[in-house]
Amino acid sequence: MALVNPHGGGDLKPLLLAGDALAAEQKRAASLPRLRVSSREQGDIIMLGIGGFTPLDGFMSHADWQGVCDGMRTSSGLFWPIPITLSAGKAFADTLRVGQDIALADPDDGEVLATMTVTERYAIDKAHECATVFRTTDLAHPGVKLVMEQGEVNLAGPIRVLSTGDFAQKYGSLFKTPAETRALFTSLGWSRVAAFQTRNPMHRSHEYLAKVAIEVCDGVLIHSLLGALKPGDIPAEVRTRAIGVLADRYFVKKTVVQAGYPLDMRYAGPREALLHAVFRQNYGCSHQIVGRDHAGVGSYYGPFDAHHVFDQVPKGALETQPLKIDIAFWCYKCGGMASGRTCPHTDADRLQVSGTQLRKSLSEGAEVPAEFSRPEVLEILRQYYATIA
Repeated sequence: MALVNPHGGGDLKPLLLAGDALAAEQKRAASLPRLRVSSREQGDIIMLGIGGFTPLDGFMSHADWQGVCDGMRTSSGLFWPIPITLSAGKAFADTLRVGQDIALADPDDGEVLATMTVTERYAIDKAHECATVFRTTDLAHPGVKLVMEQGEVNLAGPIRVLSTGDFAQKYGSLFKTPAETRALFTSLGWSRVAAFQTRNPMHRSHEYLAKVAIEVCDGVLIHSLLGALKPGDIPAEVRTRAIGVLADRYFVKKTVVQAGYPLDMRYAGPREALLHAVFRQNYGCSHQIVGRDHAGVGSYYGPFDAHHVFDQVPKGALETQPLKIDIAFWCYKCGGMASGRTCPHTDADRLQVSGTQLRKSLSEGAEVPAEFSRPEVLEILRQYYATIA
């Protein structure tokens, strides 16, 4: 059997230039008006570059923005759950004309990441985007805060990507493109591949979810977010090292691939779960593990809202399917990890395992039960917390 098709049914569509075309565009970019993008926009540019956002060719128009917010479809009818947009301040936007090319620069060092042909300038109702995408307009929600603070004008248009920033240099072979994961899955003989989304080190509950998926698929892609997180989250370099130790010591060889992708978290809960499934299809995954409060934050979403949202996807719009798994925990009477579908015992017999509780215990120097996390993982995390104490 073959891997799932890239999203949209065609081939992967990476926008990253190479060779003479790259050199020529880099030279041309030096003379273009320059816009420093946000960290979130930088991640989107890199995903467009490596083909992770296939089949998009750049930043969305007003019609696309409206369609995605209100019905999770672009103006062409493509299923897409979260707007991929670029914003600018009004003063800069007012200097531009439709058809003009600009350079998009790294938010920190100013390196040119891409060039873009501006096809439209438009204002949006930011509160409407937040209400539809995040289901809230509360500024305490980190995703809402970012949208409300972005520039007054959105710029639409196709882009040509010149750089993937420092992700490859920083993470080496962990930073894999969709073409690379697809080639790796094929070399392993995999066609049914489950993606496991994580922005945290994997505790025993996560391990359980991944192993359940391995029972029904050829293997699991443990896919770590490498972009920006909210304060208090564990950095990617620490998290991925802990995951590597877990995979090496507690999983059968050639059942797990660990890789990272360059996006920031949006914390959009159910909508972000759908976005994860869209780009995991591009990475070659036929399934996505959806556990408790996928891509959530605080108490903005119910624990199974991300399960239910997949029921709203029109038939045929998305090839990657959810593996919906109940809340997992350690049951002392069962003597192992279980879920509400397999364990007949009461809450008094269960140890609830969560990343939030793990981070809290480690940051406070508290003991962590062996049923909560593997000792090799805890050792790496304790070393990290010792450096920030």
